[in-house]
Parts: sequence; C-alpha cells; structure tokens
Amino acid sequence: MRLATPNVLVMFVQASVGLIETYFVARLGTDALAGVALAFPVLMLMQMMSAGAMGGGISSAVARALGAGRRADADALVLHALAIAVGFGLAFTVAVLGGGRWLYGAMGGQGASLTAALTYSNVVFSGAILIWIFNSLANVIRGTGNMAIPAAVTSAGAAALIPLSPCLIFGWGPFPRLGVAGGAVAVVAFYAVGSLVLAAYLWAGRSVVRLSLAGARFRWALFREILRVGAVAALITVQTNLTIAIATGFVGRFGPAAIAGYGTGSRLEYLLVPLVFGLGGPLVAMVGTNIGAGQRDRALRAAWIGAAIAAGLTEVIGLCAALVPHAWLSLFDTDPAMVAAGSRYLQTVGPFYGLFGLGMALYFASQGAGRLLWPLLANLMRLVIAAGGGWLALRWSGDLSYVFLALSAALAAFGLINAAAVASGAWFGGRSFRLQ
Repeated sequence: MRLATPNVLVMFVQASVGLIETYFVARLGTDALAGVALAFPVLMLMQMMSAGAMGGGISSAVARALGAGRRADADALVLHALAIAVGFGLAFTVAVLGGGRWLYGAMGGQGASLTAALTYSNVVFSGAILIWIFNSLANVIRGTGNMAIPAAVTSAGAAALIPLSPCLIFGWGPFPRLGVAGGAVAVVAFYAVGSLVLAAYLWAGRSVVRLSLAGARFRWALFREILRVGAVAALITVQTNLTIAIATGFVGRFGPAAIAGYGTGSRLEYLLVPLVFGLGGPLVAMVGTNIGAGQRDRALRAAWIGAAIAAGLTEVIGLCAALVPHAWLSLFDTDPAMVAAGSRYLQTVGPFYGLFGLGMALYFASQGAGRLLWPLLANLMRLVIAAGGGWLALRWSGDLSYVFLALSAALAAFGLINAAAVASGAWFGGRSFRLQ
C-alpha cells in the first residue's frame, strides 16, 4: 500500500485529465465525441503498450537487476529503454498517420466523425515518440521502487494540462481555437515537458539508477532482458485493444450515437487499467526484486495481496456503474441513443469488472516474475470469446445486448485463467502457492 498509494493517486489524476478533455470535446457535438471515441482505442493501445507492457518489461528488468545486485546493468538499462522507446514511438507515428483513415473507417467512422477522429489522431501520434520516452523513463524509476517521482511529475503536468486543453479547444484568451485538435496539442505538450523533467532527474544521479552516456554501448543481453517480458506484454496489449476495436466495429453498425455511447461507457473499463496499474507498478517492482533475490514465497504473497485489492476495487466500480449508468454517461452527453447504448453496456459488462481487475493485477505480477505465457493465453481467449461471440450475436440476433454479453464472458475468462495459472504454480514449473 505504501508503494501503491502515490501510483494509484496519480493514475486517478491522469484518468481525470482524460475525462475532462472528453467533457470539453463533447461540447463540440456528438460527431466530435464519436471521433475521439474512435481514436481512443488506438491511443490507449500505445499508452498501455508504452506504460504497462514495454514499460513493465523495463521495470521488471531494472528490479531483477537490482535484486540480484547488478547495479551496472541497472544503469545501462536506462539507455536501452530509451532506444526501445524511440523505435516503437516512430513505428506508431508511421503506422497511424499512414493507416488511420482506413482503421477508423473499418471501426465505423464516417463523415464528420471520421474527420474528427483523423484530426485528433494525427496530432497525438505525431508526438508518439514523446509519449514513449515519458512512460519508459517513468518505468525505469518505478523499477527501483520509487513511485513518488513519476507521480509528482504526472500530477504537476496534469495541473497544467487541465486549463490548457479547453483553452486550445475553444480559443480562450490568447490561445487559438483549434477545436478537437486542441486537446491533442495539449496532450503532446504534457509529454514533452514531462520527458525533459524525468530525464533531468535520472541524469542528475538522484535515482538509484542513473542515465549516463559515458562509456555507453548497446548490449543485446540487456535488450533481451527488457524485450523478453515487454514484447510478450506488448502482444497482450495488442490483443486487448484489438478486442475493443472489434467490439467498436460491431457497435458501429448501429450508427454514430451507438459508437459514442459504447465509447463513453467502455472508457470506464479503460480507466480500470490505470487504476490497476497503480497497484501493478509496485507489483512489478516487488515481485521482480524478490524473484531476483530468490525470495519466491514473498513474491507470490505480494502478487495475491495486490490481486485481491485490485479485484475488490474494480468490482465496486463495476457494480456502481451497472446500478446507475446514467450518472456516468450524462457527464458527457445527454443524447438518448448514446445514453441507451452506454447503459446497456455498463449494465451487462460492469458486474464482471472485478474479474478483469483480478486478471490485470496478476498480469502485472507475472511481468515482475518474467513469466507471461499464461497471461498471453488468457488474453487470447478473451479475444476469441469477444470477437467470436460478438459476431455470432450479430448474425443470430442483431441485438446489441448480446454483443455486450459476449464481452462479459471474455472478461470473466481472462481473470479466471490468470488466477488458475498462478495458483497452480505456473511461475515455478507447477509448484502450488501457500499463503503463510
């Protein structure tokens, strides 16, 4: 809890910034809201991949190196993490700027909503490298067990971003009116300044690990330390967001209002990811450090305690959303069709959020352990159930509620498979876990 508290708080701050931006974008109309909803899964793919997937690989590698007493390797991992960040950031920029129109069109975007999606997306992904660098440096620091510095930098940036975003959207004061692009410009500015601050902190030698170019050379062994966890975790993230994108495509057959409703409702599910990440960051560091030091029982106890906390928090959120969906949806729009679609989603899927939180926490713990086979398989099963079940629901009934029911079954499978794998001793070749 000591490590998780600042992390959870800053994740709430970061999530709140996204919600505030959505609130202001909604004032531009349903098409603008639908456009941002189309771009949101792709942005979250990059956020989850850079902060939670590859970022988890970075934290895990740093933690295991420190736990094993390899301080020089831990320092060298900083430069290797930056190289990976630049490579992946550039890849996202090229892919989304080149293929965004096709992607958002396949997800159901058309007319003004497609134009809004492209406008927002092109600005954000032009700065993709900055987002990757920020999240990579933050995870280097988290890997040392220091959650306070990334939290402080993010909170300070969020405090500046909250007024900057509407100023650029609506053109308040001396700022130009940029419309839906204004929110994207503010996001890129936040990551640019934040990256400089984190780099300066590591360069100054105030962290357990240090960023230094003296005698720097790249070693494949250190890239492998990050990528053997981060690459598999990135594949899991792709599967997760592909699931959301496919579901958005199914919902897109019911029109822009349905997309906006589902996008607004499912944004609550996306907000569970940073919440669980608030707990998952410390889990990666604690499990990784203890695995590196040979303390397997302590690593497992930390994993189960973190998973129990995550499951409880996310289940409470899911049940509240299912009971009073209008309280969430009406914050963004009051269009009846949008509210109806969003309500059906939250009432069907919300009660299963606890299992999603359980699975996500154990996924982060598995990153720390460097064992991601079962989380990969669990997430693949989630994709198969969501895509296959959603397709069958549309083919046989044409009812949106059955699509959402398939998404519920997919979340349940993801959580239960991860829990069963860790409980059966998958981290250590089948040794079962005893909490004592």
